[in-house]
Amino acid sequence: MPELEILSTTAVTGKGGVVHRVKHASTATKTDMIFAIFLPGSIYDKDNKTPLPTIYWLSGLTCTDANFCQKAGGNAFAKAEEEGICMVMPDTSPRGDSIPSDDAYDLGTGAGFYINATNAPWDKNYRMEEYITTELPALVEAEWGVGVHGLRSLSGHSMGGHGAITLALKATPGTWCSVSAFAPICHPSKPSPWGEKAFNAYLGSVEAGRDHDATELIQKPGKAGIYDDILIDEGTNDEFVAKGQLLLEDFEAAASTAGQKLTIRRQNGFDHSYHFIAAFIADHVAFHSKKLRKAQGVLAAKDLKVTAETLSAASTAGKPIQCKAMVARAPKQPLTVETITVNPPQAGEVRVKVMANALCHTDIYTLDGHDPEGLFPCILGHEAGCIVESVGEGVTSVKVGDKVIPCYTPQCAEAQCVFCMSPKTNLCPKIRGTQGAGFMPDGTSRFVDKDGKPIYHFMGCSTMSEYTVLAEISCAKVADEAPLEKVCLFGCGVATGLGAVWNTCKVEPDSSVAVFGLGAVGLSVIQGAKMAGASRIFAVDINPKKFDSAIALGATDCVNSKDYDKPIQKVIAGELTPWGVDYSFDCTGNVQVMRAALECAHRGWGTSCVIGVAASGHEISTRPFQLVTGRVWKGTAFGGWKSRKDVPHLVDRYLAGTLPIDFYITHQFSGVDKTNDAITALHSGDCLRAVVHY
Repeated sequence: MPELEILSTTAVTGKGGVVHRVKHASTATKTDMIFAIFLPGSIYDKDNKTPLPTIYWLSGLTCTDANFCQKAGGNAFAKAEEEGICMVMPDTSPRGDSIPSDDAYDLGTGAGFYINATNAPWDKNYRMEEYITTELPALVEAEWGVGVHGLRSLSGHSMGGHGAITLALKATPGTWCSVSAFAPICHPSKPSPWGEKAFNAYLGSVEAGRDHDATELIQKPGKAGIYDDILIDEGTNDEFVAKGQLLLEDFEAAASTAGQKLTIRRQNGFDHSYHFIAAFIADHVAFHSKKLRKAQGVLAAKDLKVTAETLSAASTAGKPIQCKAMVARAPKQPLTVETITVNPPQAGEVRVKVMANALCHTDIYTLDGHDPEGLFPCILGHEAGCIVESVGEGVTSVKVGDKVIPCYTPQCAEAQCVFCMSPKTNLCPKIRGTQGAGFMPDGTSRFVDKDGKPIYHFMGCSTMSEYTVLAEISCAKVADEAPLEKVCLFGCGVATGLGAVWNTCKVEPDSSVAVFGLGAVGLSVIQGAKMAGASRIFAVDINPKKFDSAIALGATDCVNSKDYDKPIQKVIAGELTPWGVDYSFDCTGNVQVMRAALECAHRGWGTSCVIGVAASGHEISTRPFQLVTGRVWKGTAFGGWKSRKDVPHLVDRYLAGTLPIDFYITHQFSGVDKTNDAITALHSGDCLRAVVHY
């Protein structure tokens, strides 16, 4: 996908709604294009069952996205906020020093007619139909996830109104849910001055323009009746009506003959200006909302499953895919947004489309150069929700269209694997060697950068990419109705914390527990301990802002080690309890804290579990007497879960409402290129999990 540059972000509704102004290099127009997008505050509402619908607004000649936003946006966005609808507003004014234009602004890369030019020199860069119907929706859907599955409508003003009607009529049924227009030019091939100039320049003749003329199109077989209604407003004082240039009456007569219903409102006293649009734009938003919600309801009834047919229609199986990815080029450096090639899966492999990625501290641990196995350049990420795009030879456990969670701890489940057959561990070594070396099981990479050089894989997952390739034995197939932007948390942190309690330590009812470090993993340990029936749970951290969350999840005591002038283990084992806690968990990765966690465990039977990963070269230590006197020091990887067998059950518990996890998601971002923003959020101290929606 082309790179996007956010030029500005403006809060516009007071209820969370914002307008982003965006620039990108258009492949259709061969020049930089600008569009604005309004996102209502409800875009990440957890109750939304389907993606948000979107209205595309097409401006008239010389009108930029800023015209609309400044002059009619207030009323438009207020209503769109109320209806929970996005709006996309391309700037279609002429631009670019290297393209033909003229002083009248009738011609240019973004002038008013929404057609693909066939006549030189315009055929090289003027492809506005392609831009509006194909390129821009693809950008918007990939970046923000709105308007997908045909949940989009068209509206516009003047030449943009004509463009909305013609694009809607030319489209395959189901492409657009509805169409409306303000003062559209309705019969430019009659001809009109605008049509004569544009059609001759772009297409070589006015006659050729008849295929792009609303009045002519509505009379063609199969065009009438695509929409149950088309809403059109026109001002009675419009100067272009008086000049005979809009010719709405021609379109009205043709639609009546063809059997297409129109709702035409001739608004008394209004002219062709944005004052006219501002007065009635809320009506048009409401008109489209009704149509979009109807379509949205149909999708909700189908559970919005991305089916095998949907994905195979892209015809990408067996072919390389180019997509955006965040590449870690070197330790301690920001990730770079790059277009990479993801090659097809080989035998025993699965290529997936990443839908959402949750940022984990392990990613940052590697990016900061602390991982002894860290390799660069690589694509990080290992906590994600994905959809299977294609499978390699011999893959039987998942199929195209399945929802999967990548698991860095695989499960081969082969009878000869003593690890998979044993109930004592989940540490399947089947692909451990190649995974640690940054490769797929055959010892090669599926990622190639723009220069043709390979990029290393990370933890067998590499989910900071729009597409990635996994070993089949690393794919946990989950329920079709699972919201991937939520259950992706079961790919690492939350699952690890819960499993440390339930699997590794098997915490019993009425036990006492101490948890060191209150990130997402530590809080999930508290959640798991509470669910296991622990009667006293100590939440230990040096950031008191985290204590409210700990209490909400079940902590009974909050301890800030900075408040004491003695080692915290002596405070817990000696002051807060007589002999220590039954179970302690380190979730920090700090070796000194690991020692404190062990030494506050109960004399005679206390168990301390190491979850956090320490930096390269660090070693743990304690006095042997601590172990001689009955304490057990142990560790856990992925909470002991056998990934392909157990992760689907965790998801099922979430869907049943018995294992809530939504509260871990404190920050959300749209687009893989926002991953650096997610990293910044994670470093802020207020972030548990930042989920990036792809």
